[in-house]
Amino acid sequence: MSQEQTGGGQRGDGTAGPEWLDTPDRGDGRVYVMPYELEFAVKVALATGRPLLLRGMPGSGKSSLAPFIARQLGWRYYEHVVSYRTQPRELLWNFDSVRRLGDAQVAARRGERPDDASYVQPGVLWWALAPRSARRRGRPEDAVIPDPCLDPFEKINRDRSPDHAVVLIDEIDKADPDVPNSLLVPLGLRRFLVAEIGEEIRPELPGSAPQSTGENASQARHLVVLTTNEERELPQALLRRCVVHVLPEHDRDMLVRIAKEHMQTWPGEVTPDDEELAESVADKLTEVRDEAAMQDVRRPSTAEYLDALLACRSLGIRPDGEEWQLLTRNVLIKPQQMAGDPA
Repeated sequence: MSQEQTGGGQRGDGTAGPEWLDTPDRGDGRVYVMPYELEFAVKVALATGRPLLLRGMPGSGKSSLAPFIARQLGWRYYEHVVSYRTQPRELLWNFDSVRRLGDAQVAARRGERPDDASYVQPGVLWWALAPRSARRRGRPEDAVIPDPCLDPFEKINRDRSPDHAVVLIDEIDKADPDVPNSLLVPLGLRRFLVAEIGEEIRPELPGSAPQSTGENASQARHLVVLTTNEERELPQALLRRCVVHVLPEHDRDMLVRIAKEHMQTWPGEVTPDDEELAESVADKLTEVRDEAAMQDVRRPSTAEYLDALLACRSLGIRPDGEEWQLLTRNVLIKPQQMAGDPA
C-alpha cells in the first residue's frame, strides 16, 4: 500500500445519478489518503499478528481504514459496530436458545432432538478466521448441512481471498468492559470454543498454496482493526495485545489532499475551480476550528470538512459569502446542547 491510494469506481466522469447520495457514508474503501505513520502501523500489525487499535476524534477516518485495506489487498471484509447493548460473545457467535426451546418441545413429541448447530449464528471473527466452518455452523466437515449459513458480506467478499480477512470492530469503547475482556483469548490465540456445540474454532489452513514471496510469508492472514472514541477507558490487557495508532487532526494541506482524492469520486468533472474551492474551504475550516475552541465546542472533523466542501460545490456557496455562516452552523459548529439547556 502506498501513502496515497484510491480504489476503482466512479472517477468524476459525470455519469453518476441521484442514487450517488443514497449512502453519504460510503464505507466502500475506495478512497483513503494514508500518511506514512499510519501505513507503518498497519505493517506492524500484519507483521506481529496483533489487532490495530485506532484512536482519534470522531470523523478522523478511523472506521474508513479497514474497508480500504481490505479492498486494496483483495481480502474479505467484515464489520461489527459495537453498542452499549453488545454482548460479550456477540462478535464470536450467537445462539438462538428461545427458538431451540420451542423446537425441542415439538421434537420431543416425536422422540427426536433438534440439531444444536442449526441455532448457531457465526459472528464476524468466526467468519474471518474460519469461513468454511462458519458456513457449516460449526458442524464437522463430512456432515450433511441442511441449513448452510450465508456470509453476511457475501456481495463484497465474493471475489476476494478466502484465506485472508480484515475485521472492523467499531467503537469498542462503547461496550461494557466484559466485551473487550472476552476478546482477549480470541484476539491473542485466535481460537474460541462454541459452548453449545462443543466445537473449538481455529484459523483454517489456506485453501491454496502460499505465494513464493517473502512479504506474504511474513505477514498475518487476518487483520483486526479496533476503533475507539475514548468514551470509556479500555482494559490494559486489551491495550497490551494491540498495535496502537492515534489519528491526528488533519492540517490544512492534508485536508486539501484528502478532498482532491474524494472529489475524483464525486459526480461531474473536477475543475480547477473545484480544487481552489477545496483550498478555500480548508482555509476557512482553520478559522472555524479556532472559533469552536473558543466556544468550548468540538472542533469540526475531516468528515465534516468534506460535507461542507460538497455542499459548497453543489449549492454554489463561496466561503466568503453570506451563506457560509449558515453552512458553518449547519455542518461545522455543533454544540452538544442548545444554549440555555440544563447541563
